[in-house]
Amino acid sequence: MTTNNKGFAADVRAGLCASRKRLPSVYFYDDRGSRLFEDICAQPEYYPTRAEREILLKRADNIAAASPDPVQVVELGSGNSQKTLHLLKAMVGARERVAYLPIDVCEEMVEASAAELQATLPKLEIQPIAARYEDGLQAVDPSRGGILLLWLGSSIGNLGRDEAASFVAELSGHLSPGDRMLIGIDLIKGPDVLEEAYNDEAGVTAAFNLNMLERINRELGGAFDLERFRHVALYNAEKARVEMHIESLGDQTVPIEALGTEVEFKQGERIHTENSHKYDFDQIDALAKHGGLRTLDQWFDSRFLFSLNHFQVDGQGAAAERGYAPCVGCGARAPSGLLGGQ
Repeated sequence: MTTNNKGFAADVRAGLCASRKRLPSVYFYDDRGSRLFEDICAQPEYYPTRAEREILLKRADNIAAASPDPVQVVELGSGNSQKTLHLLKAMVGARERVAYLPIDVCEEMVEASAAELQATLPKLEIQPIAARYEDGLQAVDPSRGGILLLWLGSSIGNLGRDEAASFVAELSGHLSPGDRMLIGIDLIKGPDVLEEAYNDEAGVTAAFNLNMLERINRELGGAFDLERFRHVALYNAEKARVEMHIESLGDQTVPIEALGTEVEFKQGERIHTENSHKYDFDQIDALAKHGGLRTLDQWFDSRFLFSLNHFQVDGQGAAAERGYAPCVGCGARAPSGLLGGQ
């Protein structure tokens, strides 16, 4: 068993032996899972990618003009980097030197996308990093220029709210005063739009979710019969989040060879695989304040489904102890009444 598989095995054992079964969402993103996620982003029901791309296309020049010079564009969870392409073009057109450091857990994806980008933008300095976020950030050298840290696609929603606030504060601790962050944050809206986005008609999200069980079969010698499980995604209005689960369609026992154990399932029992938290404006403000960030701009797509938040490291809240200057103010707002249901 490889070192990575040891971590995977330990998390699978802990999650499937818990009283409420769970599996960490980071394990979605093996090679197959990463490709399936890119397919999800192309589904007509999945609005976040289109909404964020719309904003990036419209605001790329503004972001490029406001970024440090020279600049290092560091992207967490870069995937195929296609959403970032227009922004990188604007950056390269406005500066002599632009470095791009995509960080993604899928080595195959990050290496392939870096090669494709290099062919499209030969002036761009690219340093692909196959790692988890925290490890990848250790490879960023602040002496090479100011940093624009991208965290797109509403990945922040996969963290609990306290966890997200702590992580944003941690990210700001890796940066210097004046560095920037660009964070995609999905907005609270009607449950019909949200549930449809995570239950696409083509079944791609279902395949993505169930791939977690296939990965256990492939890497840990599991014996999950995928025909006996189903994908479930629902909106929890009380917690303002979409929850993804894998549900057992009957009583069954599943052996996992590498763990030397069997996992018992009751009919209807679920494995919790992911949350996607949605935010209102006050929660975004609190997130920025906790992370020692000043809001420079806050942009929305034409349907006001999604927000792209442009922050500067300034130093209030949890990050203030690092010696940053106090924060001053906040960004624009969407017209009232446009977020309560679509």
